[in-house]
Amino acid sequence: MLNYIFKRFGRLFLVLFGASLLSYFLVVHSGDPLQDLRESTDADAEYQMELRAEQLNLMLPWTDQYYLPWYERYWDWLTGVLGCLDPTDSIIGVCDWGTTINGGDVTAQIANAAAVSLRLVLIATLLAIVLGVLTGIISALRQYSVFDYSMSFVMFLFWSLPLFWAAVIAKEYLAIRYNDWMADPHFAPTTILIVAVLLAIAIPTIIGGSSRRRIATGAVMFFYTCTVMPFLDHIHFMEQPRLGTGFIAIAAIVLAVGFTAMIAGIHNLKVLYCGLAVAALGVVSYFLTWNLMRGAESYLLPLGLFLLTIAICLAIGRIFGGYAKGQATAVTVLTGILISGIILLDHYMYTWPGLLSAKPRPIRTVGASTPNLRADDFWVVSLDQLTQLWLPTLVIMLTSLATYTRYTRSSMLEVIQQDYIRTARAKGVTERTVVLKHAFRNAMIPLATLVAFDFAGLIGGAIIVERVFGWNSMGTMFITGLSNVDPAPVMAVIVFTGGIAVLFNFIADILYAVLDPRIRV
Repeated sequence: MLNYIFKRFGRLFLVLFGASLLSYFLVVHSGDPLQDLRESTDADAEYQMELRAEQLNLMLPWTDQYYLPWYERYWDWLTGVLGCLDPTDSIIGVCDWGTTINGGDVTAQIANAAAVSLRLVLIATLLAIVLGVLTGIISALRQYSVFDYSMSFVMFLFWSLPLFWAAVIAKEYLAIRYNDWMADPHFAPTTILIVAVLLAIAIPTIIGGSSRRRIATGAVMFFYTCTVMPFLDHIHFMEQPRLGTGFIAIAAIVLAVGFTAMIAGIHNLKVLYCGLAVAALGVVSYFLTWNLMRGAESYLLPLGLFLLTIAICLAIGRIFGGYAKGQATAVTVLTGILISGIILLDHYMYTWPGLLSAKPRPIRTVGASTPNLRADDFWVVSLDQLTQLWLPTLVIMLTSLATYTRYTRSSMLEVIQQDYIRTARAKGVTERTVVLKHAFRNAMIPLATLVAFDFAGLIGGAIIVERVFGWNSMGTMFITGLSNVDPAPVMAVIVFTGGIAVLFNFIADILYAVLDPRIRV
């Protein structure tokens, strides 16, 4: 296995070297970086030309020739990136990504731009994987049902949407018009009726069952929506939202019971008790950590509490799970993660009035955060960043969601028709075990490649979304550098995205060997 990993890891550097060499050659020959100064009528145009030539390493110091050979410029750039010996400080490992055409530090720029782009793409990818895989599995198990046909139509619709068009539509309806509605947030009777009808159609389609069951479920959802939405309007929920202790407690119990039924079976009492114990601890911790969380000044405290939650869930599953400690651990960890998310959501809902007082139009359509936001509270600033993040994330997630759903459905349909699946069912293995243990693991092998390519592709595709929403990140950095024939920022973006691509392909190769041991040899 180690030899397999080392061989794959060695190829990673060869691919990156070849990609960087070709990219640098194309960038430096894409235009003349001195063209604007050659055509300038300024008196100091010649001096500015000499400064820029020196800045871009274009001028030989002992001649009047302006351009160095491209391979010498590439070597100078490469030695800086790899970390060469600094003769002044005698330090090895200091990486220098160069400077821009205006003298800016590319290392600092790519660090800031990459943080913004990764924050966007990583969240969108994780959501797309979770929702896409779940939807694909259900579609495969309910092949040719109303749910399958509905999901196929919706996913093909999302997949065919032009990214820039979807971003513009989301910006118009989910930001600009939503901000207008927040000036007086009330549900009109027509809106309530439309939402009730849509839920009355969607929920029975997802749940499935006989025609009588779907009609009954639709009727219940219709009257429930017509009752709840006016009540939420009456209590001004859109201005002062809260989940409350009762909702968190009920959600925790439902999660524990649901994950137990899905992973181990509701009759496995050891696993069920472990899940319910985590649910009870989650509700108790909600009260115990409230003041501590409200006093947070950075993401370190919520992150530390989340890691502590995972450790406690692992301990409960491993210690009290008994013979089913593997299944108990899965139930406790999943329950703990989602309860933590619900508690975090309640904190942000509690912060919503503070954000509205600092920023009456909560969703900005330009930028990743609100400049000069008059708020010193960490929760208000963090919530502002999330409100700027959710629209670009939604657009990228929807376009990627269709791919994961269709690939998962196709892979699951192929696997469940295999002989070993029919054998497992004939031996009396439960359907839950057949789906999760036998079919799902083998269906994940093709998806490992998809995740690797999709994540790298989304970083490049996010450039369009970033431009629509005015994010100053890698998209802006790449386009500006290419327009100015400035190789340093362009190469920083290319190497970073290329590194992400080969890294995730390397992870996919390892996942192949984990999912199918035959691949190791």
